[in-house]
Amino acid sequence: MMNRYFNRELSWLKFNERVLEQAVDDSIPILERFKFISIFSSNLDEFFMVRVASIREQIIAGYSVEDDSGYFPEEVFESIKEKVTKLLSRQNEITLECISELENKGIRILERKDFTGEIIDELKEYFNGIVFPVLTPMAVDFGRPFPFVSNKSLNIVSKLLIDEQFKLAMVEVPDVLDRFIRIESAKTPTYVLLEDVIIQFIDDLYIGQNVLSSSVFRVTRNADLNLMKDDADDLLIVIEEAVKKRRWGDAIRLEIEAGVDAWIYAELEKVLKIEKNQVYRICGMMDLTGWFSFKPPKRIKGLKSAAYKPRKLPFMNKKNIFKTIREDDVFIHNPYDSFDFVVDFIKKASMDSSVLAIKQTLYRVSGDSEIIKALANAADRGKQVTVLVELMARFDEENNINWAKKLEKKGVHVIYGIYGLKTHSKITLVVRRENKKIKRYVHLGTGNYNDVTAKLYTDMHYLTCREDIGTDATIFFNMVSGFTSRMTTQHFSVSPYTLREDFYKLIDKEIQNVKDGNRGLIVAKMNSLVDKGIVDKLYEASNAGVEIRLIVRGICTLVPGVAGMSEKITVKSIIGEFLEHSRIYYFYNNHHPKIYLSSADWMTRNLNRRIELLFPITDKKIAERIHLIMDLYMMDNARSWKLMQDGEYKKSNKSKKHSICAHETLKNLVYENNEEFVKSLKGSM
Repeated sequence: MMNRYFNRELSWLKFNERVLEQAVDDSIPILERFKFISIFSSNLDEFFMVRVASIREQIIAGYSVEDDSGYFPEEVFESIKEKVTKLLSRQNEITLECISELENKGIRILERKDFTGEIIDELKEYFNGIVFPVLTPMAVDFGRPFPFVSNKSLNIVSKLLIDEQFKLAMVEVPDVLDRFIRIESAKTPTYVLLEDVIIQFIDDLYIGQNVLSSSVFRVTRNADLNLMKDDADDLLIVIEEAVKKRRWGDAIRLEIEAGVDAWIYAELEKVLKIEKNQVYRICGMMDLTGWFSFKPPKRIKGLKSAAYKPRKLPFMNKKNIFKTIREDDVFIHNPYDSFDFVVDFIKKASMDSSVLAIKQTLYRVSGDSEIIKALANAADRGKQVTVLVELMARFDEENNINWAKKLEKKGVHVIYGIYGLKTHSKITLVVRRENKKIKRYVHLGTGNYNDVTAKLYTDMHYLTCREDIGTDATIFFNMVSGFTSRMTTQHFSVSPYTLREDFYKLIDKEIQNVKDGNRGLIVAKMNSLVDKGIVDKLYEASNAGVEIRLIVRGICTLVPGVAGMSEKITVKSIIGEFLEHSRIYYFYNNHHPKIYLSSADWMTRNLNRRIELLFPITDKKIAERIHLIMDLYMMDNARSWKLMQDGEYKKSNKSKKHSICAHETLKNLVYENNEEFVKSLKGSM
């Protein structure tokens, strides 16, 4: 009997495999292909630091309960080991192919074995002048225990023979130096890795000792924050301390060179307290996130794609941003449309003398955020500024703590979330006095207030001054800043209060429409689909005859296309130039379609443990535009993968004549207004 659910962790590995396979596409410039190789490694690091670490904790605690997919923690851990080992082999294979293509373009990456006389002489000079002064070799003996190995740092461990005994020594590869070192004497651009240079001259670090063997290794540590909130008077202080301790988490994964000396390997296993199923032997370069920093000469053309410049639409050039929003609701689809309009909205509000108050939720912002500066400026000007900042935004905690403190010093009222719930919603409320009355302007979005990721992620933004939306926004902020335990709004659905039940009601309505002899259709786009309750409700809808089309970028535990369970459900994933991040929910509603945007995926954490928003698009022009974008996503056959019954993903078939790439289509559209957008998009489809 087929299981009703795919395993969450193994589904995530399938997603990362799709990311890696982008590096095989020779229609993508070579440096972009290396970027996908790096993203694969970066994703895998976080996966081990959080998800695998959690499974490891379950095993250590003796938790042995079967999950919905039929796996026990030990089985998941072993399956991850098996799958990741295969993926790393595939990654090395693809990397070598890409390095070979670099050579075809006149760029060489030398391995240690390729170092020759003249190159060694040049590297020796570089080592002595630049590298050696930065290194700190550390010996291990009775008086000096094995040094702490920082999370994700690159290290070189050596086996020394001293007084007829083997001794261990270690040196960290400094991340303050360039990973790729240019060989200046080479006729063509030639590079070597910093760690290879250090190993080449490792004897200089242990003068007078016999270095028998050296290998590169790397440790990934448990990086999830375990907070004792009940004992905390100040959550800010607790999280600050937890972030500092993150580097000290237990070792979850050891990556070591495939040819490592057996004695070195045994010693590392012992000092790191790590088991064999936590060890990954790496062929070739370790930590392939290093390719992010590779910068060959600019004179060599065709290595990367031209940077895409988001379009600035006509309404974005109008000086009075509030008048623009009063005239028409505003819709922005980044990175295709410029995110600057959202930034300008908050900047103009901070300077406008008629603005009385600004309220905003913030989850992730860039390091040098114009929005943060605008909020501080607004407080300086005497406006009432309230910011709900999520300190628990994973791996952004430190950044959020720093700017939250700065905002507080400026007089901004900073709220550190609601106890037990992450605030993940994206909303801004601007209260303005106009003609002796109060006018409320609202921004709602699917993505973060981050000007950097807005150029890389696809997200949707909606700005309006509709009175009913403004009222809902006021109720929302009163809820998150006060003691309200219930939400009564006209349009908003808010988790963990009403969102799950509202989704169930929308799905039930489609089921009822089919029972009444009408068509039932649900089209939904999200990052992940994990929640068992939602999956079961979709199975119920499928069995009732509702057609369900899902676009799920990452994890999907729903099993599609199974007779008697999910035969009316299809699932596709789009992986391409931009990270698909928007959450869109469409319900046919018996010829009266309802389109919603949201900050929430269909994951249990979004529905039960976070403050999330789902909001309807009532403007017919904007709804039509989003509908067409969804149609385009469904038609994409250039960057799409179809989820099969067995959990595998099948790449969409495309022909040169009928290739449709949603990203390219949306990039290339030229239009002045919504009518032209609709006309252009229909023409391209």
